[in-house]
Amino acid sequence: MSDEEFTYKGAGVDIKEAAALVGDINTLRQRTEGTRKLMQSFGLFAATYDLSDYDEPVIMTGCDGVGTKLELLLEHDQLEIAGKDLVAMNVNDILTTGGDPLMFLDYIGVGRIDKSKIKRLIAGMSEHLDSCDCILAGGETAEMPGIVPDGLIELSGFAVGAGEKSELIDPTTIEVGDVLVGYPSDGFHANGWSLIRKILAAFPDEVSEAELVELLAPTRLYHDVIAALRDAKVNIRAMAHITGGGLPENLERLLDDKGAKLEIPRWELGAVQKILQHVEDQEAINTFNMGWGWVAIVPADQADLAVASHPGARVLGEIDSTGEVSVTIEG
Repeated sequence: MSDEEFTYKGAGVDIKEAAALVGDINTLRQRTEGTRKLMQSFGLFAATYDLSDYDEPVIMTGCDGVGTKLELLLEHDQLEIAGKDLVAMNVNDILTTGGDPLMFLDYIGVGRIDKSKIKRLIAGMSEHLDSCDCILAGGETAEMPGIVPDGLIELSGFAVGAGEKSELIDPTTIEVGDVLVGYPSDGFHANGWSLIRKILAAFPDEVSEAELVELLAPTRLYHDVIAALRDAKVNIRAMAHITGGGLPENLERLLDDKGAKLEIPRWELGAVQKILQHVEDQEAINTFNMGWGWVAIVPADQADLAVASHPGARVLGEIDSTGEVSVTIEG
């Protein structure tokens, strides 16, 4: 018989280090409990939230990740951005319903726990969550030696929201003649990076390190856009978070048998054009957000209000009866 001592730590999993990390995370996530707070303590087996402030609460949920952008974020030590991307990809989807993002949970899978790196991820999440009044309610950090290679991270996020049943946005109210108002993105956000990575590999000297870091800008949150539309008393028929599939695919989800024709300006932002010059226009339109990370569909007579509600907003097109979404670039 072997005299080898078998322990969990010896197998590569340090449960004491993981437990200590929970305390560090709690310090970071406390900033996300401002107006909203968990009903019970943080760190239990499940998080609870009191919905009694709603008369007829409807729950909405979503899950998403950062995709292959994560590889570049790790390579260029942009861990806080990875945390922000994870939050925005989930919270923005909740916001499209007209509901309030209430709670967010993360899943972090690593080969070995590196407390400093995980804390930086959580710091990015907490900053974004604090800005949109959403609680970091919990999550899971899984140490999986031999499954997740050292230096890599698996990352997923889960969001829970709620809203008054009578106040939720109903895309079935969309009418022919309504207009689509676009709100600017801060870059490629967290979609299309498999293609971007391929272009960067083919043209390694075309984008400088500083330009690449700019391209890695985090996915922006659109809670401020919605707040401004509500303050302006705009009748929002529907909203779309423009992610993978670009404007056509994300808008098609909302339109049922209707269509839309959009004409967008050529996207010029930092080094974005250095990437887009290698992609045919239609391929780019079907892959990237093309500078528009959020679209609200509103009645034509409220288009000016919707545009005036946020800097850089503009009318991109109109709902029609064609059953297809057509997007072209001006000029």
